[in-house]
Amino acid sequence: MDAQTAYRRRWGGLAVLVICLLVIVADNTILNVALRVLSDPERGVGASQSQLAWAINSYTLVFAGLLFAFGVLGDRLGRRRMIVAGLTVFGAASALSAYSQSPEQLILARAAMGFGASMVMPQTLSIITNVFPPDQRGRAIGIWAGSVGLAMAIGPSVGGLLLENFWWGSIFLINVPFVVLGLALMFFLIPESKDANPGRPDVLGVLLSIPGLVLLIYGIITAGERASLADWDVWGALAGGVAVLALFLVHESRTEDPSLDVRFFRDPRFSVSIATIMVMFFSMSGIIFFLSFYWQSVREFTPFVAGLLVLPAAVGQMLMAPLSPTLVRWAGPRVVAACGVLGVCSSFVFFTQLEPDTPLPLIIGFAFLQAGSMAVVLTPATDAIMSSVPPGKAGSASAVQNTVRQVATAMGVAVLGAVISFRYRSGITPVLDGFAEGEGAGQLSPGELHAAGESIEGTLAVARGAGEAGRVLIGPAKEAFMAGLHTAATVSLCFGLVGLVVVLIWMPREAGSHQPVDAPRDGDTGGSRG
Repeated sequence: MDAQTAYRRRWGGLAVLVICLLVIVADNTILNVALRVLSDPERGVGASQSQLAWAINSYTLVFAGLLFAFGVLGDRLGRRRMIVAGLTVFGAASALSAYSQSPEQLILARAAMGFGASMVMPQTLSIITNVFPPDQRGRAIGIWAGSVGLAMAIGPSVGGLLLENFWWGSIFLINVPFVVLGLALMFFLIPESKDANPGRPDVLGVLLSIPGLVLLIYGIITAGERASLADWDVWGALAGGVAVLALFLVHESRTEDPSLDVRFFRDPRFSVSIATIMVMFFSMSGIIFFLSFYWQSVREFTPFVAGLLVLPAAVGQMLMAPLSPTLVRWAGPRVVAACGVLGVCSSFVFFTQLEPDTPLPLIIGFAFLQAGSMAVVLTPATDAIMSSVPPGKAGSASAVQNTVRQVATAMGVAVLGAVISFRYRSGITPVLDGFAEGEGAGQLSPGELHAAGESIEGTLAVARGAGEAGRVLIGPAKEAFMAGLHTAATVSLCFGLVGLVVVLIWMPREAGSHQPVDAPRDGDTGGSRG
């Protein structure tokens, strides 16, 4: 496909990339609604709490750990080629997940899905950077960002709908037809592109990035699950990950042909945008994750209804993401980003006051504001990152941005989850002790009592098992969870304010110049012509 053909078909190509994103990103959230079914030995696979956690985390661990490596390989070997290979792996692994017969098989299949997804994700932004001219790139990235938000929202709702009508494996099997559609359209609408002058392969750099990111993500996830840094495998993984990544950065600063040119960070458009994205995803991810427990455990909505209640947030992101480049041209990136961060922070203030009977329209309105404000920040920040590097290194820059998002999301869920867990245990433990000595005397073993105090779901499970006597636990469990959610929202607000300071001090007032579309493209076959 020549450059002129690629340019004419660029919007159709963007639609194909959106299909790829919808499948991959939705799979990050779709499993959450099936956890209760998967734990059932008859309806699911009889997974334990730990196995359920790793069914989710195996995907995240492999996905985040390999993003950078495959971003670099896509620049070198060909971005379309990498997407085709990744979609093939992802589709096959989705079918294997659907027909898993045991928790172990499901965990391994989910890890394979993460492997395929990590091949696809960084190439999407790279192709946008190489196909769209500078005056249209911001809008294209806005649509990209909006589709990410849509995928995160439709995952729970689609998953809930499928679970109400089909068996649990349908939430994975639904990926296969979309993968086939994406592969069928790929060769007609997506041009092949790569860096024709990449220099010598930075084998050591790529090999260092993988264990560094895997160890770091593993340590963060495990620390969040256990709400503790005391175990040797937790602090060992965190320390090891930081040490290996430090070696990676030292190596990248000294080698002649680095996978990640550390000089990118000297450009404030790149470094400040990376820092802003990291802070915002850290502060938002934990709140968004634990709101699903608010809908299902506190408000007692079904998974399908809980999924539908996330859709207004997706609409906010879809509407504002494509508009944000226009806002940046009018007011500049600093003003737009600062307003977006303020909008997100105002939603955190609201969540510190959230109650079990807060009117639904009010919650939906602030969810819309939060997602729309995040899109206003994310789109220009992503555009700044991608436009501040040479087109031949777009895969590397895209991988850095996506890796930062994944690390920040894992940290947000882990840290804010630990905050909620600590507050919940402190609130519910006296109630459980009283229950064990009174109405529930002789019904709970020490192990069951401990499990009941770990989460609101654990307490509600004990309440359901105790019958009428267990009803006394429901109100205190909801109150303890809400106290934890309020504290987590306060922590998120503090980090959001840090992000506001970063934007106000270091974000450039004016948008920087983009790479000219007719400039040499390092031999990219997919470059556009304006």
